[in-house]
Amino acid sequence: MRIDAYEDPGTPDRRGGWRYLAWLVRRQWPRCLAGAVLASVWMVLLAATPYLMARAVDHGLEPGDMGALAGWTGAMVAVGGVNAWLGVMRHRTMTKVRMDANFRTVKVVVGHATRLGAALRGQVGTGEVVTIGVGDVQTISTSLTAVGPGVGAIVAYAAVGGLMLSVSIRLALVVLLGVPVLGLLLGPLMGRLQGREAEYRERQSVLTARIGDLAGGLRVLNGLGGKGLVADAFHRDSGRLREQGYRVGAVTSWIQALGVGLPMLFLALVTWLGARQAAQDHISVGELVSVYGYVVALGWPVAFLIEMGHQLSRGVVAARRVVAFLRLEPAPDEGTRDAPAEPSVLHDPASGVRITPGRLTALVTTHPSDATDILDRLARYTPSDATWGDIPLADIPLPQIRSRILLADPEADLFAGPLHDVIGVAEANLRGAGTLSAVIGDEETPHRGAGNCATSHEAPAAAKPPPGADETAKLTAAIRTAAAEDIIRALPDGLRTQVAAQARDLSGGQRQRIRLARALLTDPEVLLAPEPTSALDAHTEATVADRLKQARRGRTTVLAATSPLLLARADVVHHLVDGKVAATGTHRELLETEPGYRALVARDDEGAEDTERAEEGAPAR
Repeated sequence: MRIDAYEDPGTPDRRGGWRYLAWLVRRQWPRCLAGAVLASVWMVLLAATPYLMARAVDHGLEPGDMGALAGWTGAMVAVGGVNAWLGVMRHRTMTKVRMDANFRTVKVVVGHATRLGAALRGQVGTGEVVTIGVGDVQTISTSLTAVGPGVGAIVAYAAVGGLMLSVSIRLALVVLLGVPVLGLLLGPLMGRLQGREAEYRERQSVLTARIGDLAGGLRVLNGLGGKGLVADAFHRDSGRLREQGYRVGAVTSWIQALGVGLPMLFLALVTWLGARQAAQDHISVGELVSVYGYVVALGWPVAFLIEMGHQLSRGVVAARRVVAFLRLEPAPDEGTRDAPAEPSVLHDPASGVRITPGRLTALVTTHPSDATDILDRLARYTPSDATWGDIPLADIPLPQIRSRILLADPEADLFAGPLHDVIGVAEANLRGAGTLSAVIGDEETPHRGAGNCATSHEAPAAAKPPPGADETAKLTAAIRTAAAEDIIRALPDGLRTQVAAQARDLSGGQRQRIRLARALLTDPEVLLAPEPTSALDAHTEATVADRLKQARRGRTTVLAATSPLLLARADVVHHLVDGKVAATGTHRELLETEPGYRALVARDDEGAEDTERAEEGAPAR
């Protein structure tokens, strides 16, 4: 069985941690069975070596039979060679078992996160998801060592007990009862470990989320003078996590110490009893050697059993966290009515906002969260009484809404990869562009990232359009509208340049334009964009505003902004006070009639001057 990028990982058992681990075993039971068989034979043959050694002593060395001694010695060499091969195969098989469980869990978690979609952030924190992906997945896969060495340890334990019965019933009883006694001694520690591990994981997820928030808002915090306050809070939380980690480590250290020390005491007890019986001629010298060898060989199974209990205790805690995540469900979609066939009015009764189709509408408010809430309701990311035409959004199936209404989140994730993938264009379609310079509007010199592409994007009149021409045209338009041409020119390989996760290697303004280009590339019927130019300088913002108005002409576009450069180009502006429409009109009309709007938008003389220049058609400074 093989896990690849296209295989369905299956439907996980979400009834509990133990059931989830069992599901992972069932999904690859042939491999798990092979690992258990290989481990069992490997550990039994470890115990067979003392048996062969005893025969070599009793039947070859003691009577002086060199032929028998050579025969038994050769058998030990052969068994050792076979066991070495078995050890290699056992390790390879169990590595595949662990990797399968790792990747299968990753695919299940990522797939479920995708199904949750926008509901994910409202139900679980970022730190929780990161902790599951980084720590819990690895812990779960490691716990599956119980399938191979764990089963093999039980089989070897029973086999050694049987071999001991042929030597001495008393010694066999000591061996057979010793391991259950070890289990009774370690059982309470295993239970305590689960509790401490669960608490540690919870605190770790909280701290991970705080790290992400701190990293994302570091510049803002520094500007507000709040960096030291947040740093102190983080220091306290990390101190609590460290203390909890010490508690987990204390329990783990006791388990590992007892796992090493108790088997040694066990070995000493059995050796002492075997020596007494040999001194009393109850067993032979060879049998004494075999008893010592059996106990030494039993050290492996005992160590694996203790390790199995330790790993399973941690694995079930991690599995419970994964199961809890998999139990999350998106809000039910009970829509049964079709969306309006034609562009229609979007109306939010809670705020009084009405969005006329085919126009550029702006929402202006002192509190950006008010405008964001309105856009969330109009895109049906939160429950509301909003309507589309005369149909409540709640009555329309969600896929129909998502296919026609796009909310361009200003903090939308940017995944690592080539820039064209980040924007949303496949490599195959990019090859049809002719040249990358055609995409960014530089017709004179092909971009060095273009490889063997042609040197001109203008095809002969009779030539057939190259593959991906339509996608290339859309990409060109989206990049130009977002004024992102200079970003591509500045990158070493243009659109094929590798971008880090969240585009951390780009500036804030560049990231904002890349997000806008990605949203425009989808060409939605309705585009909702909160603060699409907040990180841009005035000149670039004016360019984006002009191009956006032109590109979206005749299509519904809603912006949440307070920038005069954007508002001057809006067809309709809604001024919101406390989340409700206080006035509606054009930017010029509201400046003349609404003092509150004028105070909010023209915050200083420079802003007012830029507004006037924009209204007169002159470029902003």
